[in-house]
Amino acid sequence: MDIYFYNTLTKKKEIFKPIHQKEVRIYSCGPTVYKDATIGNMRTNLFQDVLRRVLRYNGYALKHAMNITDVGHLVSDGDEGEDKMLKSAREEKKTPMEIAKHYTKLFFQDLEALNIETPEIVCKATDHIQEMLEYVKKLLENGYAYETSTAIYFDIAKLNQYPILSNVNIEEQKAGARVDVDSEKRSPYDFALWIKAPKNHLMKWDSPWGESYPGWHIECSSMGQKYLGEQFDIHTGGIDLIPTHHENEIAQSKGNCGKIPANYWMHGEYLLIDGGKMSKSLGNVYLIKDLVEKGYDPLVYRLFSYSCHYKNKLNFTWDGMEATAKSLERLKNGYQLHLEGKEEVENDLVEELEEKFHQAINDDLNMPLAMGVVWEVVKQEKKSSKWAELLAKFDTVLGLKIQEPIQKKQEEIPQEILELVERRKEARLNKDWAKSDELRDLIQSKGYEIKDTKEGVEVRKI
Repeated sequence: MDIYFYNTLTKKKEIFKPIHQKEVRIYSCGPTVYKDATIGNMRTNLFQDVLRRVLRYNGYALKHAMNITDVGHLVSDGDEGEDKMLKSAREEKKTPMEIAKHYTKLFFQDLEALNIETPEIVCKATDHIQEMLEYVKKLLENGYAYETSTAIYFDIAKLNQYPILSNVNIEEQKAGARVDVDSEKRSPYDFALWIKAPKNHLMKWDSPWGESYPGWHIECSSMGQKYLGEQFDIHTGGIDLIPTHHENEIAQSKGNCGKIPANYWMHGEYLLIDGGKMSKSLGNVYLIKDLVEKGYDPLVYRLFSYSCHYKNKLNFTWDGMEATAKSLERLKNGYQLHLEGKEEVENDLVEELEEKFHQAINDDLNMPLAMGVVWEVVKQEKKSSKWAELLAKFDTVLGLKIQEPIQKKQEEIPQEILELVERRKEARLNKDWAKSDELRDLIQSKGYEIKDTKEGVEVRKI
């Protein structure tokens, strides 16, 4: 059965034709590990995970690379501001490597909680400095880069077309573009490949241009080429990466080897919160751990993401999460009823619904349509193990672990109690046992009890 994907490069839905007959090669832009990944970030990872599962459902083997950016991503996403890793290190009073290690660990914990598969190749930027240096040297040799007193820049004037992913008219924007970032730049749209480091810069490496560090875009180009070749099948990421990061990846690849690195470019849309943007000032930046603290299995959020196509904005609400939690319970219970069923069903009907599901997922990962088929199977009046087998097969794409018992939603613990638990934890770490006992009694007086276990502290209402 043919697979169709919307290709940002061509602005249309196309039949997917991989370079290799049995293997699909994918590159995904991974996290910049300077802070917690939000549920918005995780929506992109969920879309990429569904893509993997759909390809495998169609019989393909996968070679999927994802980077971990632990240097070079500046605050502006361009050539302005300080490195995000350094900013976070300063604010948290840690080294950049401590920051990277901490947030990388949390990122993979979130992936596991959402049942998101880890790509076959995970590559850290700081482990590939030499590959990046060689890539920059090649761009200089090919005449696509030039040196200033502050950096090595890519010369976009050498390209026959820039940009090609976004619909921006660069000629109309040049007149008003800022040039004060570096007056030595030939064009305000030239971007940094390699940045010369100040003496007090914490993250820097020896290079032909002195102590310096990589630009953000060069990381993905060099690692993608190393692990997947000059051309591969699919490049994924969030929609925010189109106008800068992915445009510049394409530019670098054309300058390096004359090719656009991926044949298909796929991008996930933004997550909204109560109809608006996620923002610290609004207090609505939610993490996976926030969902857990409110008593939700992270897989509820996974199912919630299927209510909307990956190319459309998804509006997150707590009411929506509550309704989805009930839906996940109905789905798992429906699977169990079919598993225990003894009635006979027609094979033709089973094959018909399997075909409908397959067509839905192959139509640019149309998960809302696919879920419609799932519910059609769940609601079948005749309870049969054949339906359970079909649902289990669907779950290789859904990733909802429908064969596992439902995790009941726990009662939400008030913030006041959680803060007291944290204060008691600090007291115990400081071996202030009297304070610890005092806080335990205070927590109990407010109607909650705590229990210390090997896994941590359990809190429940009395």
